[in-house]
Amino acid sequence: MSEAAPLIEMRGISKSFGGVHANAEIDFAVRQGEIVGLLGENGAGKTTLMNILFGAYRADAGRILVEGREVEIASSADALAAGIGMVHQHFHLAPRLTVLENLLVGMPGRAGRVDRAGGLKRLREIERDFGLALDPPRPVSSLAIGEQQRLEIAKALFRGARTLILDEPTAVLTPPEVEGLFTALRAMAAKGLGIVFISHKLNEVRALTDRCVVLRHGRVAGHVEAPASTTSSEMARLMCGHEIVPPVRPHATRGIVVLRLAAVETSRHAGTPLRGVDLSVHAGEIVGVAGVSGNGQRALADLVSGMIAPSSGKVEVRGVDFKQADPNAMMAHGVGRIPEDRMATGLATTLSLADNMVLSRIGHPSFSRHGLVDKEAIEAFAERQIREFDIRCPGPAVRAGALSGGNLQKALLARELAFDPKLLVAAQPTRGLDVGAALFVHERFLALRSGGCGLLVISEDLEELLLLSDRIAVMYEGRIVGTLERSEATIERLGLLMSGVRGDA
Repeated sequence: MSEAAPLIEMRGISKSFGGVHANAEIDFAVRQGEIVGLLGENGAGKTTLMNILFGAYRADAGRILVEGREVEIASSADALAAGIGMVHQHFHLAPRLTVLENLLVGMPGRAGRVDRAGGLKRLREIERDFGLALDPPRPVSSLAIGEQQRLEIAKALFRGARTLILDEPTAVLTPPEVEGLFTALRAMAAKGLGIVFISHKLNEVRALTDRCVVLRHGRVAGHVEAPASTTSSEMARLMCGHEIVPPVRPHATRGIVVLRLAAVETSRHAGTPLRGVDLSVHAGEIVGVAGVSGNGQRALADLVSGMIAPSSGKVEVRGVDFKQADPNAMMAHGVGRIPEDRMATGLATTLSLADNMVLSRIGHPSFSRHGLVDKEAIEAFAERQIREFDIRCPGPAVRAGALSGGNLQKALLARELAFDPKLLVAAQPTRGLDVGAALFVHERFLALRSGGCGLLVISEDLEELLLLSDRIAVMYEGRIVGTLERSEATIERLGLLMSGVRGDA
């Protein structure tokens, strides 16, 4: 490791939002050729700290040094000029433009014209050095999630980043895509770049990083100097301040069929359509759905939630045939929904947390009187749910968009579980959550199962599905290509089915 000044150094960084101390006197540094893990529970202050480094927020106190020189970073432009790039959880790409056009947006041209030739040359250098293969003329709208992420990383490198911040970069990637990302990051470190790797997947942190800084409640809780030789449970204890014990699977009695799909087809919508899907979920049962992203999972979740209608086949919920799409009717019939994209379709981030808690049920008698909204009842309801689900926030009036990802997911759970669902459809329920928050979600799901609720859990985390599910159905190109009982399901068998191999894996 170089003895030169760190690529970036943050000293005594503090930041508050109202009465919440997001960061308190944090010291953090990254050296040349180093991959540093930044760990902590949801809301521990990781993203806030990196947003300060990237210029999205201004620190209330503290200093930032780049290669030993103190700098003022008041915007992302300042950060990029200082050689700092950041790839956020939610990508910032122009879907109608091509790969090359996205790279060139905002870049100076030559003689007043866009420098396509120079852009192509630089893109090929990035591909050669780091293995980030991209097709320059392809429109971004046609790229898979993993390709979009490669483009975001290439954008940062294109703009001269020497320090690269990655916020939950593997949350939406398949295992082969994760390995490809890690190969690229190791190549970057070998060429002297510094990497900040924010992740809740501790096995990945152990495999990739050189050392880790752990935050808890906005402060540095400790350091891990040898991640590869530190157990995940030791890291989790440092993050959460207590032992993380896997959930116990309580007994559940399998009851009536609460969901039955028979030969269901859907027309093409935003993703792969369903093709002849047969699937059932019983009361007191968790059916997991595995598959590489983009193989029809979104259509399945939207169908069962009433967002789209089947073009053919039969959809039955608790014995009632739903021929037309109607989210309100599904909800009234006991279907709860935790959508994949909590920011876009789950919650209205500009509204208060209290308003979000009742958004889909604002006309419920509990929240209105004689046709008028009962704000006191809504606030009291939100306060109860905040306490029960340990949603860490200043109070029910806080803007939902100010909450961390884990607390947003808890808010969604609180909203849906408050109305006693008979069938819960949960898509990627723990994506981006820390180990403590994920454990909380798993315990709630298992409690629902014991109480007689049927759950359809769609997840790309195979370990999560093996932990929770009674049966696991595997989707490939819009079809169910196999269903395994929990006792016969393994990572290997599921992986083969996910790649389209049918029969006895």
